[in-house]
Amino acid sequence: MEVYLDNHASTRCAPEVVEAMLPFFDRDYANPSAVSSAAGRRVHDAVEAARESLAEMLGCRPSEVIFTSGATESNNLAIGGVLARLDGGHVCATAIEHSSVRAPVRECRRQGFQVDEIAVDSQGFVAPDALQATLRPDTRMVSIMAANNEIGTIQDLTRLIPVVRQTAAVLHVDATQAIGKIPCSFRDLDIDLLTFSAHKLHGPKGIGVLVVRQGSRRVRLQPQVWGGGHERGFRSGTLNVPGIIGLHRAVQLALDDLPVVQERVRRLRDEFWALLREQIPGLVLNGPPLDGSGRLWNNLHCQFPGVEGQTLSLACPEVAMSSGSACSANQTEPSHVLLAIGLGPDQARSSLRFGLSRYTTCDEIKAAAAAIADAFAQLRNI
Repeated sequence: MEVYLDNHASTRCAPEVVEAMLPFFDRDYANPSAVSSAAGRRVHDAVEAARESLAEMLGCRPSEVIFTSGATESNNLAIGGVLARLDGGHVCATAIEHSSVRAPVRECRRQGFQVDEIAVDSQGFVAPDALQATLRPDTRMVSIMAANNEIGTIQDLTRLIPVVRQTAAVLHVDATQAIGKIPCSFRDLDIDLLTFSAHKLHGPKGIGVLVVRQGSRRVRLQPQVWGGGHERGFRSGTLNVPGIIGLHRAVQLALDDLPVVQERVRRLRDEFWALLREQIPGLVLNGPPLDGSGRLWNNLHCQFPGVEGQTLSLACPEVAMSSGSACSANQTEPSHVLLAIGLGPDQARSSLRFGLSRYTTCDEIKAAAAAIADAFAQLRNI
């Protein structure tokens, strides 16, 4: 039995999402910018209806929703777009950000900005005092991910954002792993820039969102893609209409079913952990405890003593799991997230990440636990 437990990397597209997208491939396929025709206007109206509904779910204005190709582009546009309009200053991001945040922040250093990492504790949490100690009078931008893609840590943004607001810095929140799993209201949380992708919550690949604050504290961005001036001039390019429709339906589905799915998947995750602990001696949990609210309910990350995580994954190909972020899975360096929470290189390399989903079954986690335990035993014997 093949078991897919890599849902932090990507998810199955929900049947309801596919159904919503299909008409925009072979029936309503006009360019939404071609509003002079009835066909174009019909597609344009569908996109704007999706934008309006999505904005309501995200707690923002429709005009603040910018469609992109995914969270990587959204993060690059958020960070590069803000800082391209400035002449230096200070930028900081947490030590456990995704590579699509870390890379543009590093690029800022080459452009003359001073860059600092915000330290995290042994479970991946940012303490308000640590954030306060990192901020400076000339801090231009702060990036704090809502939920970590490896160890599942959920930051307490209600405690951190007031600290950022003591400065004039623009606040960017990468909510890629958070949308559809925890409450994340743009307006209520007082965020300036919010980013996420559809394919992390049972939507299609190739579509994402950047929410850009308007109003009295409007955020100004320098476009990173030039062309026809689409998406209020922030992101040129013909809109991915099926993707937009699918993204909207995926968010809608996730929020509608959240209480039931959360409870069921959390129970499966805890049972999976118990099965692994029964069969694998010395197993160690990485990140926050499973019985609290500080961890994503579909996340499990643990150390397999004496065995490299990537080797174990290769020895158990019937179970999809990960030794790190999917965007850096081919790198030989240990995970920067695990190093940031105090693990040594060997501990980091012996770790694996598991991500469950609404489609994970009890039979699957039993089969996965047995297969992983068998592969672990064989490797230890070698």
